[in-house]
Amino acid sequence: MAKLRRNHHQSSNAGGIVARGGIFAILIGVLYMVFRVLDVEVFEPPTTSTNEPLEVNTRIANLPSVNGELVHHRFYSLSYIEEYEQAEWVAYRMTKDIMNGPYVSRQDDFRPDPKVSTQSADLLDYKRSGYDRGHMVPAGDMNFDKTAMSETFFMSNMSPQIHNFNGGIWRELEEQTRDWVRDFEVINIVTGPVLTEKPKDVIGQNNVAVPAAYFKVLMTEGSTPRAVGFIMKNEASDKHLSEFMVSVDEVERRTGLDFFRGMLGAKEEERLESYLDKKAWKVNENRYRIRSEKWNYN
Repeated sequence: MAKLRRNHHQSSNAGGIVARGGIFAILIGVLYMVFRVLDVEVFEPPTTSTNEPLEVNTRIANLPSVNGELVHHRFYSLSYIEEYEQAEWVAYRMTKDIMNGPYVSRQDDFRPDPKVSTQSADLLDYKRSGYDRGHMVPAGDMNFDKTAMSETFFMSNMSPQIHNFNGGIWRELEEQTRDWVRDFEVINIVTGPVLTEKPKDVIGQNNVAVPAAYFKVLMTEGSTPRAVGFIMKNEASDKHLSEFMVSVDEVERRTGLDFFRGMLGAKEEERLESYLDKKAWKVNENRYRIRSEKWNYN
């Protein structure tokens, strides 16, 4: 009996505390409204979000020519070609500061792109196809932010790639590009399939084209910008990465695209896109050895 009375007494005290707390909250609310009406400055704690980095700018202002539907995500842009159910290019800007920033883990949240008006390819298109869902914007380039990482798993950012290409020479190029970002501090990147050539195959109910080749174009910023292009067949390769280097003009000729329009003066753009200096783009020889010995056969 004593135990029951003690619990009841404690409950009454708790109720009183709750009531007093409620009255105090109401008074604070009334005072807040009065201060607002009288235009008195009220301190409000700053809102912060580790998932909304205000200083990150990964969008390229001057995009390539567009043959499809232009789609802007927060951290990159793309041009989606409905006929081939993939992007003809993706474009974004990487900086050394971003590379040295925070790190988030890979999410693997593959899903259709809600911004593609005609609907993008679907996960089922790749199921049992024998091809990898090859990223155009690598997840490893966007691991500084959860939203950025998640955006790389839209199906509009995927293209069917042979496994030993995706995990071999393509992987090496992606990782090497991150090394070059650290070296040059800022690089504008455009990547995509070569859709002007006959596809190797089509997969899925949406007839997603399997490209015969892929390209990547890189341009640094600063007082002496440099540029380089890559074109590689959708197949495993033992060749050195430098053997795939071509001028930007050559990539434009093969793809029919016009890169970096308006970013430079006409003469500077012509010089930069026609000239190729392989010595300026040093390749990590150890990574090449690992790819030749392991990645090509995983």
